Parts: sequence; C-alpha cells; structure tokens
Amino acid sequence: MANIKVRFAPSPTGHMHIGNTRTALFNWLWAKKMGGEFMLRVDDTDFARSKKEYEDSMRESLIWLGLVWSSEARQSARFERYKEVTEKLIKEGRIYACYETPEELEFKRKRALSKGLPPIYDRQALSYTKEDIANFEKEGRKPHYRFKLNEGEIKWVDAVRGEVKYNAANLSDPIIIREDGSYLYHLPSVIDDSDFGITHILRGEDHVTNTASQIQMFEAIGGFVPSFAHLPLLTGKEGKLSKRLGSLGVRELRAEGVENMAICSYLAKLGTSEEIRSFYSLEELAQTLDFSKIGHAQPKFDVEDLKHFNTKHIHSMPYDSVKDRVNASKEFWDDVKANLEKVEDVKVWNDICNGEVMPKIENKALTDLAASLLPDGTFNDETFNAWINEIKAKSGLKGKDLFHPIRLALTGEASGPELKTLLPLIGHEKALKRLKGEKA
Repeated sequence: MANIKVRFAPSPTGHMHIGNTRTALFNWLWAKKMGGEFMLRVDDTDFARSKKEYEDSMRESLIWLGLVWSSEARQSARFERYKEVTEKLIKEGRIYACYETPEELEFKRKRALSKGLPPIYDRQALSYTKEDIANFEKEGRKPHYRFKLNEGEIKWVDAVRGEVKYNAANLSDPIIIREDGSYLYHLPSVIDDSDFGITHILRGEDHVTNTASQIQMFEAIGGFVPSFAHLPLLTGKEGKLSKRLGSLGVRELRAEGVENMAICSYLAKLGTSEEIRSFYSLEELAQTLDFSKIGHAQPKFDVEDLKHFNTKHIHSMPYDSVKDRVNASKEFWDDVKANLEKVEDVKVWNDICNGEVMPKIENKALTDLAASLLPDGTFNDETFNAWINEIKAKSGLKGKDLFHPIRLALTGEASGPELKTLLPLIGHEKALKRLKGEKA
C-alpha cells in the first residue's frame, strides 16, 4: 500500500470544540504511528458562516496541542475541480437534477413514514420530461442535484465498528448541490480525498451513512476507496451532548490551565478499554493507539473529570516537559509540583521563595517565638519538623492555630505547598526577617 495519509477537515464556522479536537487527535496519532502524513483541509464552502477568526483560532489550537500538519488545502479554492467532476458525472447519469421544493419533499417524507416505509427519495426526477422541466423553469424553480446510488450491497470493514453493510435500496440518493448552486459536504470531500491521496478516513460515527454513499462516489470518479474508522461520539455525563460540552473548546481549557498533553492523553483513552493515564509526548501516545480497544458505546465526557486528571497530570510532570516554560530549577519544580493546580503557579511559589514577600503577622507572640527558635545554617527536609515541634511544645498551640500564622508570615499566603517543602527553599535569612514582620 502507498504511504498512509489522513486528514482533519474542520469547517471554520465556530471555535474548535472538544469533539472535533478528538477527531483531529486520532488522525494525527494514526499518521504518527504508521509513519504517514497528516493533512489539514479547511472545509470553508459555507461562506455565510465561515470566518477567518475561527480558522485562526482552530490553527492556533492545533499547534498548541502539537497536532501539526505537513500539507493543507481549502475547499473554497477548488470549485473548478468540483465543477469538472460534477459535469462528468452528470453526463454519465450518476448525478441528476431535481425540482421538488422543500415542502414537496417534506410531504413525500411524511407520506412514506405514514405507510411504514423508509423516508427515502422516490427518484421522481428521473422521469421528468423536457416539458416538465420547461414548466418548472417557467415557475422560476431552480434544480438541486442528487447522486444516483447503484443497486446492491455497500459494505466495508470499519477499524472501530467491524463489518458494516448497507443495502443501497434503503438509502436516499444524497443531495450534493443545493438550489443556489452551493455544494453540500459529500462530493467535494470525496473529490478532495481522492485527489490528495487520503488512505484512511477517521471521523465520528455520525458519518457512517455518509460513508455508504461516498464509497459509491469514490468508485464513480475512479478513485481509490480509503479505509474507514468511525469513532463513537462523545456525550456528556448525563448521557447526551450538552450545549456546554458542544461549545467547550481548546481555547477555554487552555485559559483555565489545562495542559495540552492532559487533553490529548484523556481524549485518546476515554471510551477505550485502557486506563486513562498521563503521557508526556504525542509520539509515545501514538504508539499505544489501538482501534480494537475503542468501545462501541458513546463515551461520557466530563470536564470536571478532565480538570481533576489535569491536576494529577501536573503533579507527575517531568521537568523536561516544563523547563522552557518555568523560570525555576529542576529541584524547585520537583519540590513544588505536587501542590500545583496550574503549571504557571510555579512562578508564584518561585517568587515567594526567591523574591520579596511582605509577611502577614496574625499572632505576633507566636511568630516572635518561632523566630527565636529558628535554627541557624542551611535547612534540610528535617529542619521544619524539629523546629515546629519545639514551637508547639513552648507555645502550647497546635493545628491551625499553630500552622496558619507561621504560613502567613513565611509566605504571605493562607495556603500552598507544605511548609516542610518551602522552608529550605526560603532559607534562613528570609525566613527570619519574615517571622519578624520584615519585607524579605
């Protein structure tokens, strides 16, 4: 087989949400695992809703996630190619003009359902006479166009769903061009996939019926029929795709401090038979991709679960994965990471330990005592426990009454990493000044 090539084909009609992020991720991982190519195709044929700001946002999100592409195309630049293929298929009888109005089509649909029949198009347009067409055009009707499906069974082996079969007689001939001359998704996508040599199409299960029709389109234009994998769609924890989930995007998660590899690790294993665990490189994650481990049930996505996972992900992040983002040593990172909610919070604690802090004195008698008992020299892991036990014995205080005033004096904050961890990082000189109420 030729080199593996996949594509991610978003429409720039909104910001990238968590569902299409997952689709992009699986395509990228598959290409990486197989040593193939990952292509970006911008499906920008909906001129009314496509916006540059959405495309820019989508590109930025992909790059931040690490899902970089090796080639790209945009559908709005390819209308001449679509027209060329369409005219050829019209001549061959595979595309035909229809003049029914939306109201007439809806009436037909309801009539079929009332008779217990599948609501598929009855192909009345194939029996139009020249006189019929002339009359329609006199009325001012403009045709829409359908692709004619050949009789027989359409089947493929789906990498996720296994063998899938459709009887073409149970499918409507899909509309491919609207009355206004604009293309729907089906045929341009097939032409692009054929022209660009796409070997594998990985997308949501809402495209399964489209795939049945598109297989015949690939065959009609003489193209190679790709392999397919249809991923179960994400749902919310309540069992349906909530509006919040549908609009939740990479931009919002990034702004809230969720790590790119936490998102990728979580989405790659959600709905599989594998444990959701942290990966710190996309290359490593790619090697674990296995379609046979993807369940058929729709996975439940919970943003709070992702944020909880993100916190655990940060707590185990190796220094190499953050060293370019944090102005801190490996030792400092390893000491404080278990107490961080966001990677950026390391700056706060770096500033507290190495910068100047105006202490907050809540119990002066206690902090004066603490200052008098503070040992000289270099602090280590044992220093804090020995020191605090001595303060406890001499003050008679314990719990919050003991710890809270000392934390406020040393850090100026009411919460944070353990004082046992922070004290050696702050050091004797700063600690002594802060306990005395001095800025240090």
